[in-house]
Amino acid sequence: MGLTQPSSAASDAASAVPDHKAVHVTVSGYVQGVGFRYFTRASAQRSGVVGWVRNTDDGDVEIWAEGAEKRIQQFIEAIRRGPSQSEVRDVVLSWQPPLGHFRSFHIRD
Repeated sequence: MGLTQPSSAASDAASAVPDHKAVHVTVSGYVQGVGFRYFTRASAQRSGVVGWVRNTDDGDVEIWAEGAEKRIQQFIEAIRRGPSQSEVRDVVLSWQPPLGHFRSFHIRD
């Protein structure tokens, strides 16, 4: 399932905020079946970022997060630690233009 393209108005609005960033994250390790997605949502809400998280078919966790760069950095620090039952082996970041249409952070199926 690919990322949907934002309307130009949403994209323009996101780009108009200079500190608004977006990052696509892939987390690998022992990260499924240990509450990682719920931990991620709670961490995003605490950090004030929006977007989504989902499990992938290959055992990783995929995340899209948007917000102020400082808030995203706080969020990524939490993701690198993960919940106590997990074992995060690798976190791959890919900074992207923000889509600007998210209003909350949710878990995708």
